[in-house]
Amino acid sequence: MLKYAIEGGNLPVVICYPEAGQTVCSESGSMSWMSPNMQMATHSGGLKKAFGRIFSGESIFLNEYTAQGGNGLIAFASSFPGSIIPYEVTPGNGIIVQKTGFLAMEKGLDLSVYFQKKIGGALFGGEGFIMQKISGNGLVFIEIDGHCKEYELGVGESIVVDTGYLAAMSETCSMDIQSVKGFKNVLFGGEGLFHTVVTGPGKVYLQSMPVWQTAQALIPYLPTSSSSGDGIKISFGDN
Repeated sequence: MLKYAIEGGNLPVVICYPEAGQTVCSESGSMSWMSPNMQMATHSGGLKKAFGRIFSGESIFLNEYTAQGGNGLIAFASSFPGSIIPYEVTPGNGIIVQKTGFLAMEKGLDLSVYFQKKIGGALFGGEGFIMQKISGNGLVFIEIDGHCKEYELGVGESIVVDTGYLAAMSETCSMDIQSVKGFKNVLFGGEGLFHTVVTGPGKVYLQSMPVWQTAQALIPYLPTSSSSGDGIKISFGDN
């Protein structure tokens, strides 16, 4: 079992302590710091897997870091304020994650593209047509935007999620899209036209601060520039 520690609060980093010969994998460019005895090897894992990672929003290449001659240390920091969750993957108990949700994993796990099977999920789901699936046997670390709230759904039990708040779910769960009912609700409710419905059995991981929503909230406060004969004028918001 891979030893690790998650530190940093809302600005998290997972620090892994692989034993001699043990390997940790991540997408290209994700490593934050490591001990000198960690040996890196870059590979694509084959053409099919490489294209799958492109479609799911990840890098073509994966890096493998192996501890040489003794125990090692390697850290992977989150790219956005939020949470890092560990998930123990076993055969038949894989996990489906949002685009760019994969952070790092033990060697032996398989990272592949996951296509929504239902046309509603394909066209209107907050995660779009393509997500990522991690399967096999081992430990994987998932990035969550903001606070992570976990629910355990029973057989046939469902939860309704607004677009973009679904971070991950067990592969045993299913996902569909339902339209918002009521004319006034659609026009004035401010919740969009569709909601995501996740049905168990399995775990669901929800995030409190999706990156895209945060970006939208910041737009009115970002500086704008306009060119004139006297140079560039900078203004903030509506001021």
